[in-house]
Amino acid sequence: MVRKMSIPTSKTSLLLFLCQIISALDVPLDSKLLEELSQPPTITQQSPKDYIVDPRENIVIQCEAKGKPPPSFSWTRNGTHFDIDKDAQVTMKPNSGTLVINIMNGGKAEAYEGVYQCTARNERGAAISNNIVIRPSRSPLWTKEKLEPNHVREGDSLVLHCRPPVGLPPPIIFWMDNAFQRLPQSERVSQGLNGDLYFSNVQPEDTREDYICYARFNHTQTIQQKQPISVKVFSTKPVTERQPVLLTPTGSTSTKVELRGNVLLLECIAAGLPTPVIRWIKEGGELPANRTFFENFKKTLKIIDVSEADSGNYKCIARNTLGSVHHVISVTVKAAPYWITAPRNLVLSPGEDGTLICRANGNPKPSISWLANGVPIAIAPEDPSRKVDGDTIIFSHVQERSSAVYQCNASNEYGYLLANAFVNVLAEPPRILTPANKLYQVIADRPALLDCAYFGSPKPEIEWFKGVKGSILRGNEYVFHDNGTLEIPVAQKNNAGTYTCVARNELGKIQNEVHLEIKDPTMIIKQPEYKVIQRYGQVSFECIIKHDSTLLPTVTWLKDNDELPDDERFLVGKDNLTIMNVTDKDDGTYTCIVNTTLDSVSASAVLTVVAAPPTPAIIYARPNPPFDLELTGQLERSVDLSWIPGDENNSPITNFVIEYEDALHEPGVWHYQTEVPGTQTTVQLKLSPYVNYSFRVIAVNRIGRSQPSEPSEQYLTKSASPDENPANVQGIGSEPDNLVITWEPLKGFQSNGPGLQYKVSWRQKDVDDEWTSVIVANVSKYIVSGTPTFVPYEVKVQALNDLGYAPEPSEVIGHSGEDLPMVAPGNVQVHVINSTLAKVHWDPVPLKTVRGHLQGYKVYYWKVQSLSRRSRRHVEKNILTFRGNKTFGMLPGLEPYSSYKLNVRVVNGKGEGPASSDKVFKTPEGVPSSPSFLKITNPTLDSLTLEWGSPTHPNGVLTSYTLKFQPINNTHELGPLVEIRIPANESSLILKNLNYSTRYKFYFNAQTSVGSGSQITEEAVTIMDEAGILRPAVGAGKVQPLYPRIRNVTTAAAETYANISWEYEGPDHANFYVEYGVAGSKEDWKKEIVNGSRSFFVLKGLTPGTAYKVRVGAEGLSGFRSSEDVFETGPAMASRQVDIATQGWFIGLMCAVALLILILLIVCFIRRNKGGKYPVKEKEDAHADPEIQPMKEDDGTFGEYSDAEDHKPLKKGSRTPSDRTVKKEDSDDSLVDYGEGVNGQFNEDGSFIGQYSGKKEKEPAEGNESSEAPSPVNAMNSFV
Repeated sequence: MVRKMSIPTSKTSLLLFLCQIISALDVPLDSKLLEELSQPPTITQQSPKDYIVDPRENIVIQCEAKGKPPPSFSWTRNGTHFDIDKDAQVTMKPNSGTLVINIMNGGKAEAYEGVYQCTARNERGAAISNNIVIRPSRSPLWTKEKLEPNHVREGDSLVLHCRPPVGLPPPIIFWMDNAFQRLPQSERVSQGLNGDLYFSNVQPEDTREDYICYARFNHTQTIQQKQPISVKVFSTKPVTERQPVLLTPTGSTSTKVELRGNVLLLECIAAGLPTPVIRWIKEGGELPANRTFFENFKKTLKIIDVSEADSGNYKCIARNTLGSVHHVISVTVKAAPYWITAPRNLVLSPGEDGTLICRANGNPKPSISWLANGVPIAIAPEDPSRKVDGDTIIFSHVQERSSAVYQCNASNEYGYLLANAFVNVLAEPPRILTPANKLYQVIADRPALLDCAYFGSPKPEIEWFKGVKGSILRGNEYVFHDNGTLEIPVAQKNNAGTYTCVARNELGKIQNEVHLEIKDPTMIIKQPEYKVIQRYGQVSFECIIKHDSTLLPTVTWLKDNDELPDDERFLVGKDNLTIMNVTDKDDGTYTCIVNTTLDSVSASAVLTVVAAPPTPAIIYARPNPPFDLELTGQLERSVDLSWIPGDENNSPITNFVIEYEDALHEPGVWHYQTEVPGTQTTVQLKLSPYVNYSFRVIAVNRIGRSQPSEPSEQYLTKSASPDENPANVQGIGSEPDNLVITWEPLKGFQSNGPGLQYKVSWRQKDVDDEWTSVIVANVSKYIVSGTPTFVPYEVKVQALNDLGYAPEPSEVIGHSGEDLPMVAPGNVQVHVINSTLAKVHWDPVPLKTVRGHLQGYKVYYWKVQSLSRRSRRHVEKNILTFRGNKTFGMLPGLEPYSSYKLNVRVVNGKGEGPASSDKVFKTPEGVPSSPSFLKITNPTLDSLTLEWGSPTHPNGVLTSYTLKFQPINNTHELGPLVEIRIPANESSLILKNLNYSTRYKFYFNAQTSVGSGSQITEEAVTIMDEAGILRPAVGAGKVQPLYPRIRNVTTAAAETYANISWEYEGPDHANFYVEYGVAGSKEDWKKEIVNGSRSFFVLKGLTPGTAYKVRVGAEGLSGFRSSEDVFETGPAMASRQVDIATQGWFIGLMCAVALLILILLIVCFIRRNKGGKYPVKEKEDAHADPEIQPMKEDDGTFGEYSDAEDHKPLKKGSRTPSDRTVKKEDSDDSLVDYGEGVNGQFNEDGSFIGQYSGKKEKEPAEGNESSEAPSPVNAMNSFV
């Protein structure tokens, strides 16, 4: 049975009151009273129980306390007294218990690990802090380990283990690549709670060599990196699908213990193909609403603020199309101790009784122990007034010596709670805390509350009197509150006056006077009334009020219980609201609200808007200008302007625009100042110093603006110091040893006075240095010389004039000038990917050696020699630029089977640094180009002789040639194909056993060990027998055709046009046409007629990046056409190369060539008119000058032209490559990994086609193959 203690009612009230007033934990004491009353110590601030410190910083262990008298402080360390005077590294802050352990001047944090406890003591007791465990943070390095590459079959699962070093506190784990980019995660790939990276199934795109686990230790702001992990995925067809299997946790069940109030994290990650989907349920219950979250693609179940009710079995289910698997996690929620009732400070009078209660809960149930002044209560000095009963201490008949601080400790295996609560026994005479002569103002007929806050021990008795010699107040018209307040429920005028509050106890008596005034209520004596108004009319609502003369009322109008619309048509007067030009949207309820400091009243009325009756036509016009402008109330920064409006001309003036002229700085120029509603004819204008103002007013109505009024009189404002500083302040060095400070100068209007100057100040950032300043005028730039190279500076520019300085300017950060980088990149490595592509790596240079803003790296590379020819040629270097702090890049467009060199340089805003040492690398073999030529000679009845030239670009060691041929009948149908393999060292072949008088088509290409190259085609005819009508001409070097034919159709494509050329054999004066269309399209062929008998044509208006088919035909030859050819236009891109077709010297040269051709044509025409034959062969032989020769006899190419831009010639026998791509001209652009901005593509053999830095080395014009797009020179050459 619980024993009940009998406590007198008066003492109980005093105890409750004092607990509220003096409790150091809840309500602070009155500041003046606090200085006078004795009070045991109270801990106000302390460090956390588990205090992890930065080993590089000083250790600060907080302990702050208050009390009267001020407490003294002492510390224990690991349970024993800590004498700070004997340790030079430890100091205590003045008037505080906070310890500062000096680590930065030689101390070691590890030496001060331990458990610390602070004690604050004065003559009334001792309070203690929590046990503060000091541990320095740790961020250890990863242990060295040898990581083998992970070879994984496509579709299998994979776990990449992180195993971070054990730190304090534990690190945050994340995965990134070499470029410091976070690895993408998904339902298939995700990071577990332990930091490992889980793959439910691997895909080919998972292959990479830079899976890197990072551990971030936030306390020391450091990041540790694990060695990169390599993953290589190999494919097997078909990929086997698998049902789900759990990667973590293992088994079918597991357990988890979490503490109350913490976050519960449960995880399930499954393998399988297709990727499994995770679902969570709670067996026998529901997941808690509003506290449950799913993370990591539902692989993690997160429940915040867990409680004992969250214990139970949680099941995760992983499912895909082949099946499912599940795991059950049994969760138990334990609890560290938590308060049910924490002990509260107790203030008692001598002889009174009281209790301290300490109740806590937890799982398991915590044990309760008591201490008195920091000492276990069992061994503390005895106090006959104190009795301990479990979680309660009972005090009976306390005396002043019973004052002490008691500590309650509630603990279990998961933690502890420690609370200080003092018992303060005071004997104090009464004090009244309400200020003397306080004035109370109350509206008549409302309650009046007069305060008398008091304090005393024992609790004083309170009495109220009215007047100086009045009797004690009693009766039903007054209410006396326990806190001393006197309430008059219905205050009347006769209740006004002076009231006296008296407080007395056995130790003394005190009184205080307050004053009460009764005010008249505020009333609306004329309320707004219901109104019906026609549209576009005017309406007014009245609101006339009566109020106490000593109160200042404010009137507010509302429309439909909201603010009035922001519309100049609404005019609020002293006693009314006027609405001009009423519209339908003005319908509604209008409310007048009157407020004073003591009361508020309101009244409302409804406005109804109706249609206006028809009115005769009115002529509307712009208003007349205002007149009679007057300036009054001239002050330094303002002036009042008034005017008289002109006639509004039947359209109400909506607003007035005020403009000003500054006769001092900009005479004759008018600027906008402000505008006011049309009902206003006076305005106060804000002015700037040192301006000679004139003003004019313009009236505005719905029709337009009036003419400006006549200017007002001039008003010159006084000078003042500037109000603002220059904008856009910058500090950028132009040379390695200077800093150029620039700014936007103030305008004359902003100077505020004569003598405008600028104070330019600078100092080096992060250096303990004083500001250096200089004052300049009439400039917007200042150069600081003799600065260190590329260091940050703080810069500021302040305006000043003859009257003083502008406000302190803000600082900006600039840098002194850059210089060329000092160091070359190191550890340059080259990885050859294929015969035309390589990847280069390098180590970044230290940023301090860059000596400027790092812009990137440049890779210079050049071809040394071809491994197939062993001949050195003129070296022209290619350049690739890689922006930012990249450490690798791709080198495209390499030539197969060649030796290259490269070096790397760092680039800043000043230029390039020194080059790294040259790195040599070689490209492997590729497929060869087509043979340089194919000639068919010596036709007989059953044989033909073939001669050929080796490929211009062998791209490796030739292994053989392949010859394919087939007969063609008169309808151009192809017969069976015959294939012959020819050794690489052969250059001719006699084909025998052929059919007589038969046309054959030949396909010829070369091979390396890599594969076959592009083929060249040719056609020839065996001769007829003795009975035939055609025989080869005597001495003919080539096979003559049986009938007209068009062969060797050649295309050279650019972005939007293509050069088409062909060879024609047959009668003269043939009319040619070109047909073309989109390759693979079923649309009809488009036809272009060729003027004259030319053997070339330019197709224009093509779409960039599109494959086209083309063929050439001759009119009047039974519809004879060539075979189809396919070409592709280049991608649209902006070239950085100079277009020499726009150069003057080139235009002049082309004009000379055209003139020479014209002369030749005239000569030919004259010779033909004279009679006789003029075969094409003789025409070709007649012109030996290569500048004007249209065809070269030896190799069949067009005449070449070379200039400084290294444009390649268009070669007659060119064929598009087998993959139908066309190379573009060189440029210094690059892709992201190939430099900056390449538009390109890869051939089937992996070679890169596109723009890249540097000029290609010139090859000898040995063959008729060309895959370059035509430059303007090539386009012109096609006309030769």
